[in-house]
Amino acid sequence: MTNSAAGGQATGAQSLAGRRVLVTGGSGFIGRQVVCSLSSAEASVRVLDLEPHPDPAVDVVIGDLADPRALETALAGGFDSVVHLAAVTSVLRSLEHPALTYRTNVAGTAALLEAARGAGVRALVFASTNAVTGPMQAPKISETAALRPLTPYGSTKAAAEMLMSAYTASYGVRCACLRLTNVYGPGMQAKDSIVARLMRAIRLGSTFEIYGDGRQLRDYVHAGDVVGAITLALLDDRWQGPVVIGSGNSLSVLEVVEAVRGVSGAELPVRHGPAKPGEMPAVIVDTARARSLGWVPRFTLAEGLAGVWNEWATAEVQAPAGVGGGTR
Repeated sequence: MTNSAAGGQATGAQSLAGRRVLVTGGSGFIGRQVVCSLSSAEASVRVLDLEPHPDPAVDVVIGDLADPRALETALAGGFDSVVHLAAVTSVLRSLEHPALTYRTNVAGTAALLEAARGAGVRALVFASTNAVTGPMQAPKISETAALRPLTPYGSTKAAAEMLMSAYTASYGVRCACLRLTNVYGPGMQAKDSIVARLMRAIRLGSTFEIYGDGRQLRDYVHAGDVVGAITLALLDDRWQGPVVIGSGNSLSVLEVVEAVRGVSGAELPVRHGPAKPGEMPAVIVDTARARSLGWVPRFTLAEGLAGVWNEWATAEVQAPAGVGGGTR
């Protein structure tokens, strides 16, 4: 890990003291870490989620993002900022449930933006995705790439970004859209992303299915580094519009399988299945803008996977979260 990045993010976090922040999806994988970080920085945090938060001390409103009554309750008393993580996050599930994906990711986001404007919110940080850009048309994906999503998941995130652009320009709600790569880290036992699926296969003694030939490239960013980016985006007015967040180092699925074998010591048998529709053959990102705004990833993949395996080696193995409760 690099000390400069950690120090810069910690300094920024100190000025969150007293800020009122609503975290949608705050009971989810990334959300729990965001809530912990904000609370440690002495921000006043409330969560809106379909699920309760594991910490009973956290102020939680149980409700649906698209329910006006839940939003009214969640934003009661006024808020300075919102961290918007609640979403249907699985590409595969978005293909199976496009209408639900739209309702949560687009209609829910539109309702949140309008309610947040009424509650006095001036800064909103959104968990978007590089899937908004579709197939790579340049050596690396940057913020200037055209929006050409291939799946309901990518298209709904793109639509949410457009809504946020309008609310920034028309109403002064500064929205930062963090285009995240594959996020991994502690606390992902209920996820169905590749790292969680690999860990689950080891614990259950099952064979891991690789979609296609396994040569598709992906960038993997640690949840702790995502929390650092969210912190900076809340505090710094320069964080506006899309910002690509990733490690800057892309690996094939086959390479990630080998890395997980290395940290776990498991044989991890694999088989190859058919490629999934809408899957991008490569995700290679340019993080220059995020770095120019003060963000630097702290975790290498080897460090991050070692920490994940240490947790999975003894944790209770869970089935992936259902579609209706999809939160980051």
